[in-house]
Amino acid sequence: TPLTEDMISEVDYTILPNGNGLPMGSGTPVEGLKIYDTHCIACHGAKGIDGINGSLVGGLGSLSSNRPIKTVGSYWPYATTIFDYIRRAMPLTAPGSLSNDEVYAVTAYLLYLNQIINDIDEINSNTLPLIKMPNQDGFTWAYD
Repeated sequence: TPLTEDMISEVDYTILPNGNGLPMGSGTPVEGLKIYDTHCIACHGAKGIDGINGSLVGGLGSLSSNRPIKTVGSYWPYATTIFDYIRRAMPLTAPGSLSNDEVYAVTAYLLYLNQIINDIDEINSNTLPLIKMPNQDGFTWAYD
Protein backbone atom coordinates (compact mmCIF):
# COMPACT_ATOMS: atom_id res chain seq x y z
CA THR A 1 0.00 0.00 0.00
CA PRO A 2 1.52 3.35 -0.94
CA LEU A 3 2.05 5.81 1.90
CA THR A 4 -0.20 8.84 1.99
CA GLU A 5 1.09 12.37 2.61
CA ASP A 6 -0.51 12.25 6.08
CA MET A 7 1.30 9.01 6.93
CA ILE A 8 4.61 10.48 5.81
CA SER A 9 4.11 13.72 7.74
CA GLU A 10 3.68 11.75 10.99
CA VAL A 11 7.31 10.58 10.86
CA ASP A 12 8.93 13.20 8.64
CA TYR A 13 10.58 15.38 11.27
CA THR A 14 14.04 16.06 12.56
CA ILE A 15 14.93 17.02 16.12
CA LEU A 16 18.33 18.66 16.43
CA PRO A 17 20.55 18.86 19.53
CA ASN A 18 19.70 22.57 19.87
CA GLY A 19 15.99 21.72 20.12
CA ASN A 20 14.94 22.72 16.62
CA GLY A 21 12.08 20.45 15.66
CA LEU A 22 10.86 19.67 19.18
CA PRO A 23 7.07 19.66 19.40
CA MET A 24 4.90 21.48 21.93
CA GLY A 25 4.28 19.64 25.17
CA SER A 26 5.82 19.10 28.57
CA GLY A 27 6.37 16.50 31.25
CA THR A 28 7.83 15.86 34.69
CA PRO A 29 9.55 12.86 36.27
CA VAL A 30 6.50 12.22 38.46
CA GLU A 31 4.27 11.98 35.38
CA GLY A 32 6.94 9.93 33.62
CA LEU A 33 7.05 7.28 36.34
CA LYS A 34 3.40 6.38 35.68
CA ILE A 35 3.96 6.11 31.93
CA TYR A 36 7.23 4.22 32.39
CA ASP A 37 5.54 1.68 34.67
CA THR A 38 2.82 1.16 32.07
CA HIS A 39 4.88 1.05 28.87
CA CYS A 40 8.58 0.55 29.65
CA ILE A 41 9.17 -1.51 32.78
CA ALA A 42 8.67 -4.90 31.06
CA CYS A 43 11.70 -4.34 28.81
CA HIS A 44 13.86 -1.98 30.85
CA GLY A 45 13.21 -3.08 34.44
CA ALA A 46 12.16 -1.21 37.54
CA LYS A 47 13.76 2.22 37.65
CA GLY A 48 15.54 1.52 34.36
CA ILE A 49 17.83 -1.18 35.71
CA ASP A 50 18.33 -4.82 34.74
CA GLY A 51 15.56 -5.15 32.20
CA ILE A 52 15.67 -7.75 29.46
CA ASN A 53 16.60 -5.02 26.96
CA GLY A 54 19.36 -3.45 29.02
CA SER A 55 19.70 -0.80 31.66
CA LEU A 56 18.88 2.83 31.04
CA VAL A 57 20.47 4.03 34.29
CA GLY A 58 24.01 3.95 35.62
CA GLY A 59 27.29 3.34 33.85
CA LEU A 60 28.91 6.68 34.67
CA GLY A 61 32.66 6.42 34.21
CA SER A 62 32.44 3.04 32.48
CA LEU A 63 32.86 4.11 28.86
CA SER A 64 36.66 3.94 28.95
CA SER A 65 36.65 0.59 30.74
CA ASN A 66 36.81 -2.90 29.22
CA ARG A 67 33.06 -3.25 29.91
CA PRO A 68 31.38 0.04 29.00
CA ILE A 69 27.78 0.42 30.10
CA LYS A 70 25.97 2.66 27.62
CA THR A 71 22.94 4.22 29.28
CA VAL A 72 20.97 7.45 29.09
CA GLY A 73 23.24 8.94 31.75
CA SER A 74 26.60 7.56 30.68
CA TYR A 75 26.48 7.60 26.89
CA TRP A 76 23.83 9.76 25.23
CA PRO A 77 25.22 13.18 24.28
CA TYR A 78 21.99 15.22 24.05
CA ALA A 79 18.72 15.11 25.95
CA THR A 80 16.91 15.97 22.72
CA THR A 81 18.19 12.72 21.18
CA ILE A 82 16.59 10.74 24.00
CA PHE A 83 13.26 12.44 23.34
CA ASP A 84 13.56 11.81 19.60
CA TYR A 85 14.38 8.12 20.07
CA ILE A 86 11.54 7.50 22.52
CA ARG A 87 9.10 9.36 20.26
CA ARG A 88 10.06 7.34 17.17
CA ALA A 89 10.76 3.89 18.56
CA MET A 90 9.02 3.32 21.87
CA PRO A 91 7.28 1.47 23.27
CA LEU A 92 8.65 -1.50 21.38
CA THR A 93 5.22 -3.03 20.83
CA ALA A 94 3.63 0.23 19.63
CA PRO A 95 6.27 2.68 18.38
CA GLY A 96 5.06 6.26 18.05
CA SER A 97 1.94 5.67 20.12
CA LEU A 98 2.88 7.98 23.01
CA SER A 99 1.68 11.58 22.97
CA ASN A 100 4.23 14.38 23.02
CA ASP A 101 3.43 15.04 26.70
CA GLU A 102 3.99 11.35 27.48
CA VAL A 103 7.33 11.36 25.65
CA TYR A 104 8.44 14.48 27.52
CA ALA A 105 7.39 12.85 30.81
CA VAL A 106 9.25 9.57 30.15
CA THR A 107 12.31 11.53 29.05
CA ALA A 108 12.11 13.57 32.25
CA TYR A 109 11.81 10.40 34.33
CA LEU A 110 14.90 8.86 32.70
CA LEU A 111 16.87 12.08 33.18
CA TYR A 112 15.79 12.12 36.83
CA LEU A 113 16.78 8.47 37.38
CA ASN A 114 20.22 9.35 36.02
CA GLN A 115 20.45 12.32 38.42
CA ILE A 116 20.56 14.84 35.57
CA ILE A 117 17.41 16.75 36.59
CA ASN A 118 15.43 17.01 39.83
CA ASP A 119 12.18 15.21 40.54
CA ILE A 120 10.14 18.44 40.26
CA ASP A 121 11.72 19.74 37.05
CA GLU A 122 9.47 20.12 34.01
CA ILE A 123 10.93 19.66 30.57
CA ASN A 124 9.57 21.06 27.34
CA SER A 125 10.82 22.34 23.99
CA ASN A 126 12.54 25.27 25.70
CA THR A 127 14.17 23.50 28.66
CA LEU A 128 15.16 20.15 27.13
CA PRO A 129 17.89 21.53 24.82
CA LEU A 130 19.47 23.36 27.78
CA ILE A 131 20.20 20.14 29.68
CA LYS A 132 23.89 19.26 29.62
CA MET A 133 24.32 15.51 29.46
CA PRO A 134 27.27 13.92 31.31
CA ASN A 135 28.81 12.59 28.08
CA GLN A 136 28.02 15.58 25.87
CA ASP A 137 31.72 16.30 25.36
CA GLY A 138 32.49 12.62 24.66
CA PHE A 139 31.52 12.91 21.01
CA THR A 140 33.29 14.79 18.24
CA TRP A 141 31.89 15.65 14.85
CA ALA A 142 33.61 14.11 11.85
CA TYR A 143 34.13 17.51 10.26
CA ASP A 144 35.97 19.02 13.26
